[in-house]
Amino acid sequence: MPELVAPTTRLHSPWLEAHREWGPGLHEDGFGLGESDEVDSPGGFAAWLARLREEPVRAGGMRHVYRWIVEDDRVHGGIALRHGRDDHVLRFGHIGYGIRPSSRRRGLATWALGRMLGEARTLGLDRVLLVCEDGNLPSARTIEHNGGVLEGVEQTLYGPARRYWITT
Repeated sequence: MPELVAPTTRLHSPWLEAHREWGPGLHEDGFGLGESDEVDSPGGFAAWLARLREEPVRAGGMRHVYRWIVEDDRVHGGIALRHGRDDHVLRFGHIGYGIRPSSRRRGLATWALGRMLGEARTLGLDRVLLVCEDGNLPSARTIEHNGGVLEGVEQTLYGPARRYWITT
């Protein structure tokens, strides 16, 4: 049975395995990985996790809640809840997630999003914005399965993106 867990150094090796499966780049949505984060060494990994814990409030009052999707000590993906109303949230959404390629098509994103919607409700968010690339139909289905209502498709720097709202 999968579970959502707070990022932990205990899962350094399984997290690296997932990271390598994605390949180079910063495309693991839901992990909070930045360009300057060095995650290969134990010290660098611990520093990255400390940064995630220490960044609870950004300019504009935005907060992050990071969770990893884990089953039997295997990291399947990550999901992040950004709460606040700053430009970052309005551009990228309140929730972002990513599932490693070998773990896709198992319903893990749908399950994790449902759990994170519960956390959003607990934090007092009555509705949340989710954004996905227009061509990412699996992500669109995940959002729609959790009650997402399409606001529209918007042109962004990265191409067209679907904008959905979910009432929590």
